[in-house]
Amino acid sequence: MAQVTNVYVVSKRDNQFGVHIVTTQPTLFISGAGGKLGRLVVEQLLARGYAGKIIAGTRDPSKLADLDGVEVRQADFADVDGLVKALAGADKLLLISTDQLGTRLENHTRAIEAAKRAGIKEIAYTSMPAPEQPSAITFAPEHFGTEEAIKASGIPYTILRMAWYTENLLGSLPGSLASGKWYSSAAGGRTGYVSRIDCARAAAGALLVPAANKTYTVTGPAAVSNAEIAAIATRLTGKPVEVVEVDDASLAAGAKAAGVPDFVVDNFIVAFDRNAREGKVDLATDAVETLWGTKPESVEAVLVAYKAALAA
Repeated sequence: MAQVTNVYVVSKRDNQFGVHIVTTQPTLFISGAGGKLGRLVVEQLLARGYAGKIIAGTRDPSKLADLDGVEVRQADFADVDGLVKALAGADKLLLISTDQLGTRLENHTRAIEAAKRAGIKEIAYTSMPAPEQPSAITFAPEHFGTEEAIKASGIPYTILRMAWYTENLLGSLPGSLASGKWYSSAAGGRTGYVSRIDCARAAAGALLVPAANKTYTVTGPAAVSNAEIAAIATRLTGKPVEVVEVDDASLAAGAKAAGVPDFVVDNFIVAFDRNAREGKVDLATDAVETLWGTKPESVEAVLVAYKAALAA
């Protein structure tokens, strides 16, 4: 379990033992705190009783108006000078990857530059599994490029290669349950899905210990196939669903015919299935337990929590 160590300072003015206990904890800056993951990280740190200062950075501070116990600062990766000011006084930066595909690496590079100028002592970054080339994932180079930029900065780091969120299944699984068919080109490939809350716990835990230039792959307790997920969903809802294996071209054509935007089909649906087929996400690690001290939630546990959404 990740813990922050107390520093003991000798003082004659203290109790009969002559020891005064002082807890020194670094100031943490959470970027993207207005997003789902960033907010969860902040909430997990507060729930664990983190006694140091937490700064929540966001492009839109109004999103965090209801968040108590932290200082909210406006932070935009497009504005390096403004970001340097936002980072002032912070010791550790959690750099949560942005959702701006295509300009993500440029934004992240600016954030790393600002971190150096602001005197940030450690960086933790939320990456993706196996971002090295070759990769079916079109945005993998942005993640890998960010990892390399962090290493080149000379700032001690923790890389958190987070597997795909289990919650992503809620975007397509209800439709498959309704039709009884789940079209896939994964060819039985497995994915180490991890819940968003477990990703937040891993990220929060990484901030509570000194960075040691380590890379963790953050997953759920087991990698599962689409057929196994379909069986879980059927058991929970009573709706049978058959996984129908097709090739990438057929999967893309079917999704586009159903009205799914080309960008989503090409960058996510087909790419993710191919990535699974190639074994790039057939992973199961103990990173969540190592960093936070609790075991990660299974795919079934997450789907149970969203049972109503599955059946809708």
